[in-house]
Amino acid sequence: MERGDIHLTTTQMMKGILDGCLLAIIKEKEVYGYELAEKLEGYGFNSFSEGTIYPLLMRMQKEELVTSTLKKSTAGPKRKYYSLTRKGEQELINFMERWEYLKGNVNRVLNHEAKND
Repeated sequence: MERGDIHLTTTQMMKGILDGCLLAIIKEKEVYGYELAEKLEGYGFNSFSEGTIYPLLMRMQKEELVTSTLKKSTAGPKRKYYSLTRKGEQELINFMERWEYLKGNVNRVLNHEAKND
């Protein structure tokens, strides 16, 4: 598989996982959109820009998973900082449970280990 193909496939797979990753980052501390993109990049996710993240944050806000607050910035206009709601914290817990279940099943397949072995 060529590098471009890997990138495309990884991006498609990540679309279903990105929400959980964003919730986990936001849980650590209040954070603004560009900072989220930087943090994702720091974890090795280079394919997600602010243009990808902001629509997800808007949807999460509509679903009451996150709230936002405008705060002064030392460099330019006010920034919108995001934090988790109780509902967002529960969604993160649910995501982590689903992720562990999925990760375990995929690892069993890759290692040729039946669940009842």
